[in-house]
Amino acid sequence: MLNEQLRRRLQAMPKAELHIHIEGSLEPELIFELAQRNGISLAYPSVEALRQAYDFTDLQSFLDIYYAGASVLLTEQDFYDMTAAYLRRAAADNVRHAEIFFDPQTHTARGVPFGTAINGIWRACQEGPISASLIMCFLRHLPEEDALATLEQALPHRDKLIGVGLDSSEVGHPPEKFARVFERARELGLHLVAHAGEEGPPAYIDSALDVLHVERIDHGVRCLDDPQLVQRLARERMALTVCPLSNIKLRVFDVMGSHNLRRLLDAGLAATVNSDDPAYFGGYVNANYLAAFEALPLDERHARQLAVNSFEAAFLDADSKRAFLDEVEAFFAPV
Repeated sequence: MLNEQLRRRLQAMPKAELHIHIEGSLEPELIFELAQRNGISLAYPSVEALRQAYDFTDLQSFLDIYYAGASVLLTEQDFYDMTAAYLRRAAADNVRHAEIFFDPQTHTARGVPFGTAINGIWRACQEGPISASLIMCFLRHLPEEDALATLEQALPHRDKLIGVGLDSSEVGHPPEKFARVFERARELGLHLVAHAGEEGPPAYIDSALDVLHVERIDHGVRCLDDPQLVQRLARERMALTVCPLSNIKLRVFDVMGSHNLRRLLDAGLAATVNSDDPAYFGGYVNANYLAAFEALPLDERHARQLAVNSFEAAFLDADSKRAFLDEVEAFFAPV
């Protein structure tokens, strides 16, 4: 049982969020509001019916409804409103800095211009209550040629991006499928991250590191199946952006009590806690911390380490990173 003091500490501590898909923050209420604004007919009769549909059996069953929800995003204001809503929730959870994923191919495939999506998201980040930056993700179930075309579309907006990532259906779509587009992104000076080792095998983590040359692994929980990989990740201080509630909702682990977050930390890995797609998976970042600490043998020492890891793994300039880390140290300093 999580004691009340630790519960309050987890909620109040400064933290960064490094694994949040902005389209996955679309709450059913906002989906219906945007559908009405844009004259879109939804397959669900009510907010409650849509929320009840969030009963996923695996990653693909989630993605099917995720893409349906994104269909209500048509205008720059829609993307702004979605992002602003997430940033308000993040600020309430004492997130100081967020690195936000977005999926332009989900929108351009529907005829929504690239600029409409990124301009709305970026403007909300500039006006929001916390520090926030953007990582453009490529959809791995699509051909690499589509990703290369998307990167070209992004060039006029290069100043709005800090990096690129790789998401969507993992199994059957290994990282090496995207070697050329990641090399091009690296030439452009963008940071590189990729989803690997969620449903896919540890070998996908290896190829994300060796072929794509990523600087962070999103998820990565399957790494414990390969002891040599674990040693490498610890040695290189390669951050893992772990998403506990998502892992349970998508059946990566059956129950939170079997999640390997504590074992990742015990192995010396730079694990972080994040919300992934919070509207669909049952909670924003504080809910993920609380659920993990409720079910696992984690204490304030682990809370401090997770907060430190989140800022150390962020793509921030040295001065900003130091200021956030100083805030963590002050928060956990003995009184």
